[in-house]
Amino acid sequence: MGLSVIGSVFNITAIAINRYCYICHSLRYDRLYNQKSTFCYLCLTWILTVIAIVPNFFVGSLQYDPRIFSCTFAQTVSSSYTITVVVVHFIVPLAVVTFCYFRIWVLVIQVKHRVRQDSKQKLTPTDFRNFLTMFVVFVLFAVCWGPLNFIGLAVAINPFQVAPKIPKWLFVLSYFMAYFNSCLNAVIYGLLNQNFRKEYKRILMALWTPRLLFVDTSKGGTEGAKSKPSPVVTNNNQADLYV
Repeated sequence: MGLSVIGSVFNITAIAINRYCYICHSLRYDRLYNQKSTFCYLCLTWILTVIAIVPNFFVGSLQYDPRIFSCTFAQTVSSSYTITVVVVHFIVPLAVVTFCYFRIWVLVIQVKHRVRQDSKQKLTPTDFRNFLTMFVVFVLFAVCWGPLNFIGLAVAINPFQVAPKIPKWLFVLSYFMAYFNSCLNAVIYGLLNQNFRKEYKRILMALWTPRLLFVDTSKGGTEGAKSKPSPVVTNNNQADLYV
């Protein structure tokens, strides 16, 4: 369970870094994320996840919690370790994701502002929905994981006095909010992304007629091989186009 939780957070961070490189450094993206390097990045993500889990076996922080009827991370075992977990598992990933999405948003606004001055074009609805999707996913991540981590920080400061004062319902609510975040992403992408809606519809239709799934998949693979979307050109890499 710890591997799935920390792994999901580290993967969210890795996806944000990937998007940042694709949009802000698109001309270098193919070198940064070729097949070999991408495989190394994936391995690194899960190696860091395993490393983050290992100390639990020495600290003894994995214990049964009667409030949620499950074995989970006990925040009162070690104050220093609880603070470390919150920093590594929440604050650092949150800071990285914030930086990546902030830089993406700033660069897109700059490019669109320059285009508006030149040709009086406006931000297209598609561009707005794409970045709105990323922003909503990021906000939901912070909102869902924030309460549980803030409770952990409060307990770590003074375990014996703060822990008994935390209402049971509040801890249970924060615990399930954190896990609920994983299924929210699929809903958000389905609501805000047209490609996801089309795929969801295709999958539902294939449940009734399974043969359509294989036909559509073969067509999609052929069409994808013919055309590959070109990266976004931004202020950071625009000068490289003229070299």
